[in-house]
Amino acid sequence: DQPEIRDPRPTRTRDPRDRPATDPATPTGAGALSSSADFARMRDHADMADLLDDTAVTEALRELPDWARDGDTLVRTAKLPSFPAAIAVVDRVAELAERADHHPDIDIRWRTLTFRCSTHSAGGITALDVRLAGEISDCIQAASD
Repeated sequence: DQPEIRDPRPTRTRDPRDRPATDPATPTGAGALSSSADFARMRDHADMADLLDDTAVTEALRELPDWARDGDTLVRTAKLPSFPAAIAVVDRVAELAERADHHPDIDIRWRTLTFRCSTHSAGGITALDVRLAGEISDCIQAASD
């Protein structure tokens, strides 16, 4: 008999109330789908997860001047005024990402942050990534002013 190997990392159990209002897995309570408008929002969110073609990505990057495409990912690196300012940006982006249930990859190197946005479940760049990239840019701009 082998001893049971347990993962020492704590697990996070998601509270069903944390789910977005459009989450069909939440049948009742605050996040319940209760109207046709809720279903329309769910459909719109699903549409945002459709892959963008090369032309759409190129057009989106015109509105995101500090971002670049790296394969199936949007990437931005930003140097903030200080380490605490960089961490404050990461905290704000984390709040936005949790609310949207769409999370970027974030690399922290002292006061330099690199954000990578890609919809892994779709296999590339979607409107969700473009929207999140814009919100990340807003956070960076606010911290740099």
